[in-house]
Amino acid sequence: MQTLLHVAALVPASIPSPDWSGFDIPLPWGTLRIHAYALCILAGIILGLWLTSVRWARRGAPEGSVWDIVIWAIPFGIIGGRLYHVVSSPDAYFGPGFDGTGDLWLIPQIQRGGLGIWGAVVLGVVGAWIGCRRAGVKLTAFLDAAAPGLLLAQAVGRWGNYFNQELFGGPTTLPWGLQIDADNPNFPAGTPADTLFHPTFLYESLWNIAGVLILLALDRRFHFRRARLFWLYAIYYTLGRVWIEAMRIDEAEQITLFGVTTRLNVWTSILVLVVALVVFILLGRKGRPDPDTPYLPGRGPAAEADREEALVGAGADTAASKPEVRDADTSVSDSESHDNLPDNQNGSGDSSTPTEDESAIRSGRTPVPGEPETGNSGHKATESAPEAGTSK
Repeated sequence: MQTLLHVAALVPASIPSPDWSGFDIPLPWGTLRIHAYALCILAGIILGLWLTSVRWARRGAPEGSVWDIVIWAIPFGIIGGRLYHVVSSPDAYFGPGFDGTGDLWLIPQIQRGGLGIWGAVVLGVVGAWIGCRRAGVKLTAFLDAAAPGLLLAQAVGRWGNYFNQELFGGPTTLPWGLQIDADNPNFPAGTPADTLFHPTFLYESLWNIAGVLILLALDRRFHFRRARLFWLYAIYYTLGRVWIEAMRIDEAEQITLFGVTTRLNVWTSILVLVVALVVFILLGRKGRPDPDTPYLPGRGPAAEADREEALVGAGADTAASKPEVRDADTSVSDSESHDNLPDNQNGSGDSSTPTEDESAIRSGRTPVPGEPETGNSGHKATESAPEAGTSK
């Protein structure tokens, strides 16, 4: 019991604020600031790409095509995420009520934080579509492969909010309350310095990690196709984002709908949740695609093999249509060559024909001088032919 109490006493009663938010790299012309926020985003991208590449390869996609796709999707996603953040929290950039007192130069400074997930997803999908078309693969197949990786990237990237001490929730007395430096610009004015806040970055990170495991398990069981796993990702993420977003106290655009005024991201999450649920159900009625391939029609190994076979067949037909040319001077028939050979007896005929003496020796008979010769070529054989051929 004393040991448990001792361990409990060592456990902090809150989450401390970070001691650093990055580091500097000295350069000849100054220093380069590496922000912890950017490192978290980069780490999330790397882990998300790893999981996506593993799942993409298992789908039988062409090797290396994942990089051809993400080289478009990542820049588009970053730009879209930043634009959505600027639209949803415009005061810092355009001033309250767009009175022009804001600082437009802050818009490209993403190292300070501020990436809206919905803008990142929308423009990221546009970039992925471009990459998929160039690689000859289906966008829906890639989205299914990338859904768990996207959620994993968000889980890791959310820790950037911790190092920036931003996007936290309201005050709390829970033991996992988050400490925020009182001199931080994001610290709420008029709040006691020892106030703890809900660590919404941690809530969302844990929610996303659990979602990765759930998506992987469901996909292994049901083998979702036609981007159904991607829409399931949207359903799961928005379920958590609605209540997590409602806990935040940072400045954001407020929207009133149906008599309820709340943050723009809350309404966006609700809208995406409804749309994703409807699309998921409608796609489920279509069943699995046939054939189940990540390639676009007319692309893929089979199509390439057919094209190569067609090219080879066309070449063979061209070769067969050409008449065969033979050299009349050098082509000599066997009969002509045999007729041209000299005869040892009379200068004509086949030199391989045995002579009379050779035939007699082979038959075991000795020729008698003066006896008519039979079997000899020439006029003598002709004269004996009627006698031999007469019938009595």
